[in-house]
Parts: sequence; structure tokens; C-alpha cells
Amino acid sequence: MDSVLSQDYPDLEYIVVDGNSTDGTQDIVRSYGAKVSQFISEPDRGIYDAMNKGIALATGEVIGILNADDFYVAQDVLSRVAGPLANPDVDATYADLEYVDAVDTTKVTRTWKSGKYRDKAFLNGWMPPHPTFFVKRTCYQRFGTFRLDLGSAADYELMLRLIHKQGIRLAYIPQVLIRMRAGGVSNKALTNRLQANRHDRNAWKVNDLQPRFYTLFMKPLRKIWQFI
Repeated sequence: MDSVLSQDYPDLEYIVVDGNSTDGTQDIVRSYGAKVSQFISEPDRGIYDAMNKGIALATGEVIGILNADDFYVAQDVLSRVAGPLANPDVDATYADLEYVDAVDTTKVTRTWKSGKYRDKAFLNGWMPPHPTFFVKRTCYQRFGTFRLDLGSAADYELMLRLIHKQGIRLAYIPQVLIRMRAGGVSNKALTNRLQANRHDRNAWKVNDLQPRFYTLFMKPLRKIWQFI
């Protein structure tokens, strides 16, 4: 929360969505008072349901989503994002991301360098890190929000739909803008990875898209370079 509220970009609408937690989170959020534009805490159907609630509440031109374990690396992140998005020919931006130790957040364990988007890159297993994905609200209005039937692949499906299928126009910011504490659900065990692969395949199916025979194998294999 501090990484959001310390941003130097002046026109910020900060919406916090909580799943009716009982661990003290609600007290922490309320302690920030009017600095939080809107706060809702109620039962939901998981993180993507919560994200959809936040998108529905947002009134700003651009929407960025930050999970509880993620934080901006500097005070000017939103300013850096706002620059290319001021261009009417840009629909969304994405950037690079660092995974950090869950306790010592200065210790980088993995770096996700997205690289510039090339047409049909999703067929080669490419995707940008979702926490760095800032999207104009009109894209959600035109093409929809997160599906709740694809498990951990909901963010992959959303970006596949918006970028690969609908062809929204991207701007790449070749900088680390967000740090994420390590420990993603889809990669914790082999069974989780296999289940994630099935969800990834369904992400193509529900969009009436056909991946190449190697697409879904390349997606996790590309992550090897993030450790080098």
C-alpha cells in the first residue's frame, strides 16, 4: 500500500478489494483513511473475482492491478506508465518484473525481461508479466474482464484474448517496474504445473484459437532464462 500511495503521479484512484479477511487486513486498510479511494471487503470467488470487482469500480482511464505480495519499485512507476498511455494509439503497457525473496525483498531470485512484443508471439509461449500490465478501461469494456473458470490461467487468458486475439496496441517499457514475492500457485509442484497447462490449453479453446503443437510447452520453458 505504501508503494502505491507514495507514487508521484497526482491523478490516482486507489481501490482496495479484500475477501472478507479476518487477519487484521481490514484494520490496516482503514488506517489509511481517505488515501484509499474505495475499499470493499466481502466474500468472493477468488483473486480474479476480486480483480473484476475492482475493474467494475474503477473510474480512471487506465487500470493497473497490484496483488498483496507485489509492490512498485520506485515512486515514479505510474508516471513512467502514464507517458506512453497518453498516446491515443496505445491501449496498454507492460514492463519487466523481478521476483524477490518472501522475507528479504532486496534479494532478487528471478528477473522476467519481457522483451518487445512481436506479432503472434503467444504462439511461441510468450506472455508479459501480468502485474506490469496496465490497460485502458475501454479495453475491458469492449473485450471483457477475467474469466473465473480457468483457475490460475485467468490472467494468461485475458492477455491472450486482448493482445493475440483482439490485437490491442502495446507499448513496452524496458524497465523493472514491479517486484513480486516468490511463490506462485501454478509453479509450486508438478501437479500444479500440469493443471496450469490444462488451464492454458483451455484459454486457447474458449477463444476459438489454435496453439502450435509446442506453444504450451514453450510457455514454462521460457522461464528458464529468467534464472540466468
